[in-house]
Formats: sequence, structure tokens, C-alpha cells
Amino acid sequence: MRYLLFAFCLLVTASCYAQPGYNLKFKVDGWKDTTVYLGHYYGESTYLKDTARANAKGEFTFTGKKELAHGVYFLVLDKSKIFDFVISKSQHFSMETKTDDYIKHMKITGDADNRLFFDNMLFNMERHKEAEPFIKVIQDSTIAEDQKKEARAAFAKVNEKVVAYQSDIAAKNPGTMTAVIFKSTMALKVPEAPKKKDGTIDSTFQLRWYREHFFDNFDLGNEGLLRMPRPVYSDKINEYLDKLYAPQVDSITKAIDKIVVKAKKNQETYKYAVWTCLLKYQQPEIMGLDEVYVRLFDKYFASGEMDFWVTDKLKKNLKDYADRLRKSLIGKTAPNLMMQDANFKPRSMYDIKTKYTIVYIFDPDCGHCKTETPKLVDFYTKDKTRFNLEVYAVSTDTSMAKMRDYIKTMNMKWVTVNGPRTYGGTYADLYDAVTTPSLFVLDDKKKIIAKKLPVEKLEEFFLNYEKFQKTKSEKLNGKAPAKL
Repeated sequence: MRYLLFAFCLLVTASCYAQPGYNLKFKVDGWKDTTVYLGHYYGESTYLKDTARANAKGEFTFTGKKELAHGVYFLVLDKSKIFDFVISKSQHFSMETKTDDYIKHMKITGDADNRLFFDNMLFNMERHKEAEPFIKVIQDSTIAEDQKKEARAAFAKVNEKVVAYQSDIAAKNPGTMTAVIFKSTMALKVPEAPKKKDGTIDSTFQLRWYREHFFDNFDLGNEGLLRMPRPVYSDKINEYLDKLYAPQVDSITKAIDKIVVKAKKNQETYKYAVWTCLLKYQQPEIMGLDEVYVRLFDKYFASGEMDFWVTDKLKKNLKDYADRLRKSLIGKTAPNLMMQDANFKPRSMYDIKTKYTIVYIFDPDCGHCKTETPKLVDFYTKDKTRFNLEVYAVSTDTSMAKMRDYIKTMNMKWVTVNGPRTYGGTYADLYDAVTTPSLFVLDDKKKIIAKKLPVEKLEEFFLNYEKFQKTKSEKLNGKAPAKL
């Protein structure tokens, strides 16, 4: 009987702690008879989650049957964010404060996580007051740099206090949202590089170690990190990919796979990590990295991996874009084009036997084309022989008259054809050339080696490419590379 009573008490106690849904009670002295919104961060955006009505005493409650996703939330009044707070394991608590200082007067009942969160804000406010005179000296442009040493040292000590405080909170309160936030900003201590068997320092050790441990303090599977005041999740991914890996398709793809493995334990972070990486390489700044987009689409979207959230319409749009990109990936053999020239004669791109071929797709009425074409004419006139190249220009307009006038006006001495008058596939079906002008550089085997280059960068590209090819050839032949 005693055992049954003990078990019953445990059950009642557990049910009290494991209350379903959320119940967030607030009282703000100074608010009355007004509508208040509950919002949260997500990536680079903010969203409203719930609405409540404050009574004459400033009391209001947000309730729901389903638990809120973890992260940082905020109150909104009159379209303005008032203050942040955290949502984690405990979602039945109360907060009371006053309008003259929301943070200073905050009283929290029923949630240790938010007590830590607000205590940290108060601590940081005090440290900011302490650091303020040093910051003024550091930022004063009239003071010489050597005279700022003491101020920098003093500011560093204040910062050390903050780091020590947050490290202590994170260590003593694991599992809280506040600890997750603190830990996510902690710097890693990279060990000294060991010596190899021959006595030399392992020069790649620290980079390899840092890659391996980069996410030690940042749990990619914790979806609370998606709901932060700053987009820390995507920032962390970007830092990892941009700073720790060479901008090469294979390296970047393997690095992304490592990210995804860590994020996959949570469906929301899995979705977000893959989507962030896909968008990053949709229109990359570095030429050739659009192939990463194609690989990610094939692996995670075409395969059905992302079907748990992606709509049919979105999936089709992503597929169309990936299929468009894959037509003209760096390293791919460019499809042949055979179209009529100004004399109605068929001209095949594959008949060009120079070392390099520039495919230039233009519209006679395009304003940007009218700016770029004279630059290409100048480059062609000056460097055709130097680099052993030919231009195969494709007019996108059906009018032969317009094309002839354009050739004459621009003094185009290269091969120019009319795109719609084709003997095979259209340029639009064979090349990623949605915008004009579009420029592709092919080698002697008609392999694409560059694309979408601005004309003024062509000379630099050819010089660097030929240096690279020469060095590569010398290495293959066992010769020491010549100094470039």
C-alpha cells in the first residue's frame, strides 16, 4: 500500500512538471487595454506566433496546446520589439516588469533559464558601463595608437570577465537555451602543431584540427540556434565553408556533407542546413561553384530527401534551375552550335580550330550588349593572335537585318550567326544563357573553362590559365615549375 501511494505521488509530480503546451503569463506595469504579440526570430527573419490582450493591470497570457519551438522570442507592442526572452524546456512561467526599465525590473517565476538570460543582460550592462571610458579612448582618432595600449588592455580585461562569466554559466547549466547561446560563441583553443617523424612541424595539423572541431561548441542539430536575434546558424556555415576550404567543387561538396550529417539529427536543422547551402551556391561569386548547387539538388531534392517539407512547385523550380546550370558547367564539353551566318551559310562552332573559342551570346537591342561588345571587339583585335582564339557570336534576335547592322556598327570581324536559324538544338536549350550578353570560354577540345566573365577580365583569365597549365604540365613531366 505504501509503495502504491509512493508511485501515485511520483506520477502526480511528473504530470505537474510535464505540462503540455505553453502558458506564458506576463504583467507589465504601465500597459493597459492593449494588444500584445509574441514573436520569434528565424534565420534572418522574424515571425509573429501568438496574440494576447493586456487588461487594465497590464496582465496578459499566451497559451497553446502545442509546445513552442526552442529559441529566442520577443514581445511586440505597437509594431516595436520590446524585449527578448528564451523559450526552452519550461514553457509554463510568468514574467513581471515595468515600462521604465524592462530588464532591470524583470521578475521571473517558474523558469530558471530566463533568470539566467536576464541576469546575463544585467551583468553585460554593468560591464558595458565599466568598458565605456576605454572604448571612447580606443575610438578617439585624435589619440595616437601607442597611447591607446592601456585602454585596450583594460577593455580586454572587461571582456575576459564577460567570457569567464558566460563560460561558468554554460558549464553549470547545460541543457538551458542560455547555455547553448553562450557556448555557441566560445572560441576554440587550437593545440600546437606536433612534430612529424622527421622532426619538422606538421604544417597542416592546425587547419585539419580546426576543421574537425569547428562545430564543437555549436550544435548544428539544435534548432534553437535557428531562432536567434542574429542569423548565427547560417553565419557559422558560411564561415566554415568560406574560410576553411579552397573554393573547389569537390572540397566544398564534401564539407557540406559533413555539415548535413551533424544537422540531420533534427528535421528542422536538416532542412535549414541543406537549404542554406543550396542558396549559397545558387549564384556564387566564384566561377564554377554553381556545380555545388547542382550536386546538392541531385543529392537532397531529386532523391526525395527533402520531400518532407518541399512543395512540388518549389521542387520543380529548383530542378529547372539545376538543369539550366548543368548545361554549361565548368569542365563540361560545350555542345556544338550550327547556325546561319549573315550570308545564310551554315557555320559550325566545332569547325573553329583555334586554341580557344569564345562563345558570345548577345541581343542586338540589349543595352548591356552594346556596352560589352565594343570591349570584346577591342580585346579580339588586340589579343586574337596572342592567345590563338576565335569568337563564335550568336545573335538571339530572329532578324537578319538587325544582325547585319550590328556586325557593321560594331565592326565584328569574327564568326557571327543567327541563333534562331539553327540546324540543331537552340542555344537556349544547350547553354545557360538566360541573360545577354553571356560569354563562355572553351579550350581546344571545346571544354568549357570559363563562363559569365566580364570582357575586361578576359586578358587576366587567359594569362592565369596559361600559367596554371604550364605549371601543371611541368609537374606531370617531373620538372621543377618555372618561376612565374
